[in-house]
Amino acid sequence: MTDLPILYSFRRCPYAMRARMAVAVSGAQVELREVVLRDKPPEMIAVSPKGTVPVLVVGDGHVVDESLDIMRWALAQNDPENWLAHADAGMIAANDGPFKQALDRYKYPHRYGLADGVKHRDAALKHLSGLNAILAAQPYLGGSAPAFTDTALFPFVRQFAATDPLWFDALPLPALQAWLNGLLASDLFGQIMTRYPKWTAGDEVTVFP
Repeated sequence: MTDLPILYSFRRCPYAMRARMAVAVSGAQVELREVVLRDKPPEMIAVSPKGTVPVLVVGDGHVVDESLDIMRWALAQNDPENWLAHADAGMIAANDGPFKQALDRYKYPHRYGLADGVKHRDAALKHLSGLNAILAAQPYLGGSAPAFTDTALFPFVRQFAATDPLWFDALPLPALQAWLNGLLASDLFGQIMTRYPKWTAGDEVTVFP
C-alpha cells in the first residue's frame, strides 16, 4: 500500500497521455494503475462511474476525472517549466470540441454510420492549418518552449497524423509537422509511453514517474 495519489490511465488514450505528461514534468509522483478499457477495474468505476480515463484519486479521497484538471492539479504541485502561464483556453476548447469530433469521425467513420471520414478529415485539417500558421511564427503554441497548450493538443494531433501517416506527411504543414515530430521525439514523451501491465487489485505498486 502507498499514500501516493492514484492515477488510473491507459497508455494510448490521448486524454491520459496529456495527464501523464503534466504529472511527469511536475515530478509529482503517483501510483499508476494501467487500465484495459474493455475490462475496467471495479475500483476505478467505484470512484468515477463514467468509466473513462484518466482518473486521479488524491490522498483525501477527492476524485479528479477530467484530464485538464489532472494537468492543473499536477502543475499546482510544481510547475518547473512554467506551463500554466501558457494555457490558451480558446485553443484547447477548439481542440477538445470541434477538432476532436471531426477526428473521431475521420478515424472511426463506421462507428457513426459514415461510408468514410473524408469530410470530417477535411474539417479537422482547417483547425490544423490554423495551428501551422501559429507555429510558423514561433516554435511552440505557447511561445519559445513547450507548455500547457502544446501538451493538451499534441496527443490528438498525433492521433490524427497516425490515421494516415503518408497522407499527413505530404501535407503542406511543415511547421506543424516539425512541432509534432519534435514532441514525439522528446524525452518526456518517451518517458510517459513506457508499457505497464494491466493493473489488478493486489499488484505491486507502480510509482510514476
